[in-house]
Amino acid sequence: MLPFSQFFRLLSISWVLVRHGLDDLILASHLFRPLRFLRLFMPWIWVARRASRGERIRRSLEDLGPIFVKFGQILSTRRDLLPDDIADELARLQDQVPPFPDALARQIIETSLGRKIEEIFAEFEATPFASASVAQVHGARLHDGREVVVKVLRPGILPVIQRDISLLYLLAGNLERYWSAGKQLRPREVVREFEKTILDELDLMREAANATQVRRNFLDSPLLYVPEVYWDYTRREVMVMERIHGTPISRIELLRKAGIDLKKLAGMGVEIFFTQVFRDSFFHADMHPGNIFVSETGQYIAVDFGIMGSLSDDDQRYLAENFLAFFNRDYRRVAQLHIDSGWVDKATRIDEFEAAIRTVCEPIFDKPIKDISFGQVLLRLFQTARRFNMEVQPQLVLLQKTLLNIEGLGRQLYPELDLWTTAKPFLERWMRDRVGPKAFLKHLRENMPLWSERLPRLPNMMFEVLEQAREGKLKMEIHDEQLQQLQKEIRRAYRRNYAAITGGSLILSAAILTALDGYSPTMLGNLPFSTWILGSLGAIILFAAWPREPD
Repeated sequence: MLPFSQFFRLLSISWVLVRHGLDDLILASHLFRPLRFLRLFMPWIWVARRASRGERIRRSLEDLGPIFVKFGQILSTRRDLLPDDIADELARLQDQVPPFPDALARQIIETSLGRKIEEIFAEFEATPFASASVAQVHGARLHDGREVVVKVLRPGILPVIQRDISLLYLLAGNLERYWSAGKQLRPREVVREFEKTILDELDLMREAANATQVRRNFLDSPLLYVPEVYWDYTRREVMVMERIHGTPISRIELLRKAGIDLKKLAGMGVEIFFTQVFRDSFFHADMHPGNIFVSETGQYIAVDFGIMGSLSDDDQRYLAENFLAFFNRDYRRVAQLHIDSGWVDKATRIDEFEAAIRTVCEPIFDKPIKDISFGQVLLRLFQTARRFNMEVQPQLVLLQKTLLNIEGLGRQLYPELDLWTTAKPFLERWMRDRVGPKAFLKHLRENMPLWSERLPRLPNMMFEVLEQAREGKLKMEIHDEQLQQLQKEIRRAYRRNYAAITGGSLILSAAILTALDGYSPTMLGNLPFSTWILGSLGAIILFAAWPREPD
């Protein structure tokens, strides 16, 4: 049962969807199915339907408010689930909402830091220079003269998010149930990802920690600069960072006028991405143009670290080998890697999977290598693997989203960017470092302290094991779930047999006593009480031991 406030919010959402020609999603549900005839009195629906389905969905999300806009932005990155026309339209959504009052921002800052705003900042800009669905950003100056930006969480945002997310789950369920493409798009799964992402963004301490880690990874690097976080002024609802000055990367003409080498800048972006993914296993997963700037010297500057991604060692290796195998047209290797990694079911027939990958990917190679899109390669692999019940890998979804952003930025800066030529040497070098002699020596050096600590104890441990084995005291624990289940079944069968023997013996004893006393079947009512007890007890035990049908 929906709460009263949510019911009216649901009606409002339904009205917006109907107004934009998405009435099929609403009037197909049980609640509104009897009202289908109302279409006859809503002629504007047919006018709205002249727009493409992607445009109608985008306009609906814009009318529904900032949480739905942000959901649409994240949804646009799931190109492995969405048709291209819808994904392209949702990518146009802008996360710009009216700012909340300056007095409220000051109150949140003072409450979080426990001091008056005049004690914290020498100057504080009342008008924010950026305002989004989750937070807004003000300029300020500390008393020691350092310029900073102050990110303040939007007040009362959590209840709004929780309310709208619960309704998103409801709408996702209706999509799966009533829309022909609903199950293929897996909307509930997308809502779950969105919920995790946006709730993580509500903790500015988490974002500050992410920024600090990336700054440490690229400290003194000519590739990327990350503003410093001022931890003394950072709390869950407030974050204070160094203020940077640079040119937005989308302002191509300004970059040209500043004398920035755009070809070099595009190549640097690719190098930053692969360095974060394969060297650090910690990458900025929200690298759209609004979060990237360029300094006067041509160095990248990144902001907004609310969404980050990471890969395990196995994911890194499988991903690198996938790229290399794909561009060598070794489709069997690509298929085998997907199965070995566990991304696709082990029972998948490798020859069928290989053929499917070849069918989808081979046409790409009709183009010059510089025209091949890395992001599209990864996307096509995901789409093909999904036909073979590939499990969704959230870390790879973030990776694909970031790769598409980086690739788009690179081609915007330098349309002739050959992403493969730039990336291939990096991947080959990374693979050599991971599997060659250098990797072995590195692994040896990293583990030597641990081995040197444990090695002297090894002879004693071996002696204790052998001694326990000789004395018959060696115990083995079974961890395999199937063996443990087998053990339980054996013990259960043993108990049943023991109970059956006991119950049968008691019944047999009662029968023998009856026969010895000379009683006939017609005289059972006159049996001694002890004989009845033996027989009844035996019957109860035997009944309890009788095997049941498995659940």
